[in-house]
Amino acid sequence: MRCAVGDKRVLIVGSGGREHAIGLAVAASPEGGHIAFAGGENAGLGTIATPLPAEAVETATAADFDLVVVGPEAPLVDGLADRLRSRGLTVFGPSAAAAQLEGSKAFTKRVAERYGIPTARATICETLDEAMTGLAEFGAPVVVKADGLAAGKGVTVAATVDAA
Repeated sequence: MRCAVGDKRVLIVGSGGREHAIGLAVAASPEGGHIAFAGGENAGLGTIATPLPAEAVETATAADFDLVVVGPEAPLVDGLADRLRSRGLTVFGPSAAAAQLEGSKAFTKRVAERYGIPTARATICETLDEAMTGLAEFGAPVVVKADGLAAGKGVTVAATVDAA
């Protein structure tokens, strides 16, 4: 089923569950129109949107799309929304600077501390020695998070210091 209610042309960057949900919402909107997606394969998205090669994102123009929605964190952190905006496209997605809140746990902790935003107690470690000192201070159980994008796989909940 292709959305043909409205006349807006929407490009969704990404092909995961988040992007599929966004596509469904756009398809249900009375302002929706033609939906395309770029950045991978998704059978669900394929039922409501036209697939485009990933390269189509970097060559897109304001004449091609009324709105570009960037879903995945990696392209946001890499500045895709900024590049698209600089070419005159209307983009839903944070700038690279704002995306650092998602892209770096250490950055986010520092922002929270700076502005008095409540967050769990933490220590940022850049060396193995710092990590071992932090583990000695925190004890177990402890949550260890990798900094940077980890596709949902950068967290360990360790029951023991050895496991951490």
